[in-house]
Amino acid sequence: MTKGRLEAFSDGVLAIIITIMVLGLQIPDGNTFADLKPLLFKFLSYIFSFIYVGMYWNNHHHLFQAVNHVNGKVLWANLHLLFWLSILPFATAWMGENNFTENPVALYGFILLMCALAFNILEKFCLDIEGKDSAIARALKSTLKEKFSAGIYISGIIISFFFPMISVILYYTVALLWIIPDVRIEKTLK
Repeated sequence: MTKGRLEAFSDGVLAIIITIMVLGLQIPDGNTFADLKPLLFKFLSYIFSFIYVGMYWNNHHHLFQAVNHVNGKVLWANLHLLFWLSILPFATAWMGENNFTENPVALYGFILLMCALAFNILEKFCLDIEGKDSAIARALKSTLKEKFSAGIYISGIIISFFFPMISVILYYTVALLWIIPDVRIEKTLK
């Protein structure tokens, strides 16, 4: 399989994930802005998740710019990432429906952690196939950002049982770290 086919499949799955999330937003019963107030947490949850899916799409694209080959391990690692991302609409809806309470926020954080770990596994398998002297190996020699992000997710999951809104802030602190495409790859490719 070519990497282009893997990218196209991944793009399609990510587009479906975003579509499922937006279809979860219900039209309010009234026609005033006040009627939107009960949907605030649902809408915020959607925005946060849209940012995360967009972030993964963007970083996935950058990763595969630096990769020349794929194999079975890369394909399965990619599916593993897509699996965790595909659960995000469920956690998004549950968290928004319950106004960011403890258990939904903890599950949301767990899914974000699993997405991050799955992306790290995908990077590792891409590194394995490309080799130690490849552009991707040079770009990803430091994994401090990945470890820092995982630590914040784990902290957020634990804190969510006591202060769920702080956890939400922590989760989106990580998003701010990753919202700009991975500059390590861009610098290496130039």
